[in-house]
Formats: sequence, structure tokens, C-alpha cells
Amino acid sequence: MTLLSIAIFNKVLQFILALSILIFVHEFGHFAAAKIFKVRVEKFYLFFDWGFSLMRVKRVNGKLCWKFFAKNVPEKYTTVEKRNADGKKEVEYVPIDLNTLPEDDWRRSDSTEYGIGWFPLGGYNKIAGMIDESMDKEQMKQPPQPWEFRSKPAWQRFIIMVAGVFMNVVLAIAIYIGLLFDYGEQYLPTEEVNKYGIVADSLAQEFGLRDGDKILRVNGKEVNDFYRITTELILEDSQTIEVERDGQVLTIELPADATSKLLSTQDVNFISYRAPFLISDFSEGSLAQASGMEVGDVIIGINDVPTPYYQDFVQEIKQFKGQDITISAVRDFDTLTFPMHLPESGIIGVYLAPISEIFNLETIEYTFWEAVPRGFSKTFTEISDYWKQLKIIFKPKTKAYESVGGFISIGKIFPDTWVWSMFWRLTAFLSIALAVMNILPIPALDGGHILFLLVEIITGRKPSDKFMEIAEYIGLALVFALMIFANGNDIIKLFR
Repeated sequence: MTLLSIAIFNKVLQFILALSILIFVHEFGHFAAAKIFKVRVEKFYLFFDWGFSLMRVKRVNGKLCWKFFAKNVPEKYTTVEKRNADGKKEVEYVPIDLNTLPEDDWRRSDSTEYGIGWFPLGGYNKIAGMIDESMDKEQMKQPPQPWEFRSKPAWQRFIIMVAGVFMNVVLAIAIYIGLLFDYGEQYLPTEEVNKYGIVADSLAQEFGLRDGDKILRVNGKEVNDFYRITTELILEDSQTIEVERDGQVLTIELPADATSKLLSTQDVNFISYRAPFLISDFSEGSLAQASGMEVGDVIIGINDVPTPYYQDFVQEIKQFKGQDITISAVRDFDTLTFPMHLPESGIIGVYLAPISEIFNLETIEYTFWEAVPRGFSKTFTEISDYWKQLKIIFKPKTKAYESVGGFISIGKIFPDTWVWSMFWRLTAFLSIALAVMNILPIPALDGGHILFLLVEIITGRKPSDKFMEIAEYIGLALVFALMIFANGNDIIKLFR
């Protein structure tokens, strides 16, 4: 396998594993709540089983019965076609008399069927007497039974519906507690970056920032974590950035379309830290190493051009391709020079030291009991941030909808190599995203059912099954349209 194919395989595997965990936990929330209130759960599936399932198991007369690669067929109803008075065809669902079936027949058991579908991008519970994405019309035409969802009080149905989102939030909290206890937290303090100032890309310079600026406040608020600055600009719709430049404090007024431009650029280097060019290693056959340079040297110039920072060096060296050059570097307080011939590639074969060797990163370690409240606060901060992102998406002027992505975008956030700490961080983030998206008041999502249940609790009037059926169709259409739009964006981006 090539390195590229291994990287893609790792991304896909991490994506499917994370999605499987999230769906299992979400659906288990509904399942457990239904069982508590004695609602029959007919199916509990990981992945969708459209047409057939890879595996299914069910307890029949005290024994586990297994099926593999089994086709989905109506198991408790038969269909009869007939014509009405207008001559139009109608389908009538006729229940099978289960008492006529053998004692060990799969269909006679009322226990839950557990299974694994073949389409690995989802999963579901089939809760008896509930109008959901399964659209089981034949069951809903039968008289309500005491063990069905529709027969339970509204408050119990409300808890069953909210349990999936609740479990996704609990999962995120648990993951963050574990990560904080095991790894702690580490971030790059803004005051550390201010030792050398920032590097501003073309958009940042359009806003009024300059290389070397030291960021003091965003919208009048100090931001301790440097990598949080761009997030604050977008999510808080910030109007000003206060900087120190050449010993003077300046307030930069951001343009009205700043958020839109930040989202459209998709550039993570809108602002980045400026750093001295401290050499940490050499590539194989390094020109710089052959000239006598050593690990720990700090490059400060090319010929007569000063390059006090790494970013300066990267810009300046481009003009000397194919020429004889002399690089100046500091070693143990001495300034040394290293003559060499720069090839057309413009590469001298050196690696910049990692951020931890240039700046003092802030590290916070937690005991388990310290990690618990921090895990809660981190989760609710992430939920708040995600809500703010959704609000931005629904503001047409920001054009944030153009950045909405589908499965390809989600898969891309996973690293090329398997790093468990990163996997769990991303799983926690996606668990929060799933919780927030599911609570949206759209029919076919949990939030739609919750909205109708709240109306029922407040008014005392239950929506009709026909109304719920139509609402479910509308909701499914909206969800599918959103999926097509998001994944369509991904495909368009591939060809840009």
C-alpha cells in the first residue's frame, strides 16, 4: 500500500469507528429509556439494514437465534391488494396469526432484535408504536397497545426522545474527563506569541493587521489561548482588535464583512506566530548540514539581508534560487557564516524547531476529581460554540453555508496516522455536534419529536398520527436535502 492509501484507510477507519461509537451511544439512550418505561423496542441496529442485514440476533423461547445476511421482509403482516370504489389499488396490511406458527418461529418472540446493517453511516431503534424514519404504517393502523410508545404519557415519551441527545452529551463529558485526567491541557499563551509578534496573511493585512503586531484584546477582551483568537473573531462577531505596534497601542476596526471573509478564505494561517529560525534537524543530504551548520543554530540572514524570523527567511530565499549565497547563523552567542550554492528548488534541508522549543506552552495537569468539573465546563463551552456556528450558517450575509461539509469533510478532520488522544478528542467534538444537530426542531430528528411533545404537554392536545406522518415526511425531505447540499459542497471542493 502507498503512503496515501494508508492515510486514507486510517481516516476512513477512524471515521467509521467514531461514528459507530456515537450512534451506538445515542441509540442506547433511546433504548434504555424505552425499556425503563416498558416500551417495546422491536429493533436495535448499528448501521442501516436497507434490504438486508449482515447479522441479526433475537431471543426466542429463551434461546438466542442468529441470522446472517438475511433479507428484510414483513414478519408479522401480509399484504393484500384490492381496489376501492374508484377502481384505485389499495394495500391492506393483514396481521399474521402468530399462534399458528411453530413455537420456535422467530416471529413469535416479542424480544428486541439486535443487528448490524450493511450501510455504515447510521443506525436506529425501531420503537413500537412510534412514527419515525421506518414509516411503519401497518403497525400504526392497528389498535394501540399498552406497550407501545404512543400509549405512554407525554412526559415519558419526552424522556425517551431526549435520551439520545442526553447520552451524546454524557459521552462527550466522559471523554473530556478522561483526556484531561490522562493528558491535561496545553495551549500557546498569547503573551508568549507577543514576544515576537504575529505574522499576518493577506486577509489579516487587509483588515489592518501587520507582521510583528502584538495582540492585546479582541472586542475588548483578553484571549489567553492564541489559537482561540480566530474563533473569537468568527463566533463573537468581533468588531475590534487591540494591538501593540512599535510601542503604541492601536485599536483596529474590523470591516462589516470580516466574518464572511474569514469563513470564505478557509486559511488556518490568517494569523500565525512569528518565530526565530531555530534549527532542530536536517533532511537527508542537507545542503545546510554539508556547509557546517548544526542543530541549535539560529539563522539570522541571507547574504546582506537580515532574516530575524523563520517567515522572513522563507520569503527572502526565493530570490536567490540558483545563486551562490552566504547564510548567517548564531551559535553560542557567536555569529557564523556558511557559504553554499542554492539549487533551483530553493531548499537547504533544515527543519524549524517545534513550537514547544520556541515558546513556553501553558500546561495544566488535573487529578481525576479536578478533571470532572473541567470536563463538564469544556463540554458546555463546546456546545455553546457549536450553537454559535449554526447561527452563523443561517445568516446569508456571512455565506457560511458555503462552508457546510458532509461525510468527506468529517473524514478529513481525522489525522493520517492513528493517535488515540486525537481520535477521542475528535469523537467528543462529533458527539457534541450530533447532539446539537439532533436537538434542532426539525421533524424526523429528535428535536422535531421533542417540539411536538412539548406542545402536547403544554396544550394537553396530542397531534394526530396522520399529522405526525406528514411531518415525518417533510422532515425526512429536509434532512435528505441538507445531506445532499453538504455532501455536494464536499464534491465541489474536490474539483476546485
